[in-house]
Amino acid sequence: MIRMSLAAALLTLPSLAVAADATAPVREIMDLATKNWADAPDDNATPPDYVDYFDDTFLSRLYSKDFVAKYRDAAKYPVFEDSGSPFDYDVIAMGQDGCSFKDLKIEAQPPVNGMTVVKTTFDNTYCFGEREPDWKPAEVDFNVIEEDGRAVIDDILRPQDGDPGSLKAEMQEISTEAASTPQDGGGEEGPGQDGAGQSGSGESGAFQDGQ
Repeated sequence: MIRMSLAAALLTLPSLAVAADATAPVREIMDLATKNWADAPDDNATPPDYVDYFDDTFLSRLYSKDFVAKYRDAAKYPVFEDSGSPFDYDVIAMGQDGCSFKDLKIEAQPPVNGMTVVKTTFDNTYCFGEREPDWKPAEVDFNVIEEDGRAVIDDILRPQDGDPGSLKAEMQEISTEAASTPQDGGGEEGPGQDGAGQSGSGESGAFQDGQ
């Protein structure tokens, strides 16, 4: 009986390890988001430079091949000429304005069919004043898979009002719409996430304009 119990325990170790590892890329991105939105020590201090969640360093380590391919396709159509980003808002904070992050929670769900959903919640609207009675923390979920022996992010979800808010779907939409629209030199605003006002900043440091 003891041997059988030990064998059963050993069989569960791989799945437990995957669930634990799944949080690693998510923690790195959420740590970066927290730093991007940190309050300056005082009014005269210069805030740190905004760091893009999708610069080459992160793309090569933290995201799946399919996610990277979709991002690079969308990035061919930057929302501003000098930004290099297809987004006009912070995809983690879900907007262009917001408070510093607090009450951040990161929790991996049980893996299903090789994918682990890592759920994150945080509060980045407390500085906006009175809130609605049904207010809930912001939620950003990460679909994490294993690729080449590493846990990588395959999608970022911002669920709101029944819409999963898939970032991969948004990137695909950007690429499809932009490719079918005659280009006039760029610089025009591209599609963003509708109703993304829970908070946020711009990607690639393009528009974090004074938190």
